[in-house]
Amino acid sequence: DPNHVVVLVDGMRLNNAIFRSAPTQYFALIPSTAVERLEVVRGTPAALYGSDAVSGAVQLVTRRPVFDEARTRVTGDVFAAYATVDDMRRIGGTVDAGSDRWFTSISGEYLKTGDRRVGGGNRIAPSAYEARALRAAAGLTTQPGAEWLVDLHYYEQPETPRVDELVAGFGQTEPASSEFFFAPNRRVYANVRHERDDGLAGLDWTVSLAWQRIDDDRRTRDYEADERRLETNRSDLYGLLVTAAETRDAVSWIAGLELYYDEVASSRVSEDVGTGERATLTPRFPDGSDITQASVFGSLSRELAGNITLSGGLRYSVFDVRLPATLASEAATVRTGDFAGDLGAILRFADGWQWASNVGIGFRAPNVFDLGTLGDRPGNRFNIPNTALDSEEVLQLDSGLRYYGERLQFELVAYALRYDDRITSVTTGAVTPSGRDVVQSVNAARTDIAGIESGVVYGLTEFLSLRAVLNFTRGEQRVGDAAEEPADRIPPLGGLLEVRYDGGGAWQGAAWLRYADRQSRLSVSDVRDTRIDPGGTPGWAMLGAQVTWLPGPDWSLSLTLDNALDKRYRVHASGIDAPGRNLALRVRRRF
Repeated sequence: DPNHVVVLVDGMRLNNAIFRSAPTQYFALIPSTAVERLEVVRGTPAALYGSDAVSGAVQLVTRRPVFDEARTRVTGDVFAAYATVDDMRRIGGTVDAGSDRWFTSISGEYLKTGDRRVGGGNRIAPSAYEARALRAAAGLTTQPGAEWLVDLHYYEQPETPRVDELVAGFGQTEPASSEFFFAPNRRVYANVRHERDDGLAGLDWTVSLAWQRIDDDRRTRDYEADERRLETNRSDLYGLLVTAAETRDAVSWIAGLELYYDEVASSRVSEDVGTGERATLTPRFPDGSDITQASVFGSLSRELAGNITLSGGLRYSVFDVRLPATLASEAATVRTGDFAGDLGAILRFADGWQWASNVGIGFRAPNVFDLGTLGDRPGNRFNIPNTALDSEEVLQLDSGLRYYGERLQFELVAYALRYDDRITSVTTGAVTPSGRDVVQSVNAARTDIAGIESGVVYGLTEFLSLRAVLNFTRGEQRVGDAAEEPADRIPPLGGLLEVRYDGGGAWQGAAWLRYADRQSRLSVSDVRDTRIDPGGTPGWAMLGAQVTWLPGPDWSLSLTLDNALDKRYRVHASGIDAPGRNLALRVRRRF
């Protein structure tokens, strides 16, 4: 369930007080030149990652250049890319300098697209946008095992259209809005981190102090309305993370403390399209709202008898959410505190085979978005505040078989989650003058989700490998006193089949088939959602291929063909059709 996944950057939360209940758009506001790798934790790892991590965690680990010589060296990496499907142009580069005692890294990138061409040849307008980013980092080793790091990010999309508001959806003859732009979406981030191995009490310590500002400003106008709305929405999130860890013989553990403070600034004015006259409106979020969060946590892993590993974790968190009064809602203070925990076991019973099982309990505390939002929502809705919300709770189980061999890797995992008091948007029965359904968030849903994730990688030859993925999810929910129904926005059966060639020389290649079955199990909310075909989302299959040429140790050139048959399709619950046939070229040079 992507609505309940926490996203972190080097352990610091990206989810904030105005984070919407959907896959976070702010994940796009991270410079790609800062990325070393992504770590994905499935299940309910709430003991380590806290509120929001009730369906998993995604952690981005930033890139840190490594120099192993005493003399100063300078290295670099530049790239350029072009894609036909949306006339995308992208350039970027990185310059690193340092020695075995220090480093600096400076990088930047720029992206500009045109309107997206979907399968069959039509272009969806407006869908063009641009983005620019900078990243600067520095590190200093003060003594063996002790390092200080500073990391700075800037990323901005100056004007990004909300396509599903600007293009007529299912059941609509006209779009919901004449204007709907995030103008801008911006993220500024600073992190100071100290790492010390074998420090106080012989433990490995990490201390991080971070600040993140998200600007989520908007310019909107209902379809053919005489006035537009200009919004400024800002979240300033301050975080402190302290951890101590130790690995000794068959035991490893980590314990820590988290403190976060998130302050929201929000304002909104109306502007007459003809005269330019302005008037102050109630803001989207109560201006001056804030959240204070404090957590203590610990996790332990121990190997038993050489073939069994047991693990467990526990966290206690307290939240204090304060919302000032507005014309639409009274002042409110919401205080919650709760435990989260997990237990797991891995049994290695044969060469390369293991059975892993986990159980977890977690929760998601309501934030300012849940409690205080006033304004347009996707799916032709208008949200009104509800300051009486409580935390969502989840119980999660998963169990699966894995095999890691020289030529074969295999995984089959079954999982189940039960959400209680899930926050969901329900209609009030009222309609705005512009025709939007008036909705409100309430703790009214109980949701059961179960599924299977499977994957296999098989080495056909020394140079040729096959990868196959197949995932299935089924969800049921009950909202209030209504009858049980399919859960909201559950993806259909889908997967991937890929053949990859890597001969270790100048040429690499891959070809793939991505596919999804029809999804006709829709909730009442899905049927009313203008982004979803009320008759069900049709199934689809898409072919693609990539060839990479490595003419030398410092050069690479990749040519990618996606959606080769130019099929027109839509990923279930997306607000825009998928890209049509696309030919993309990327050139990279390292020095």
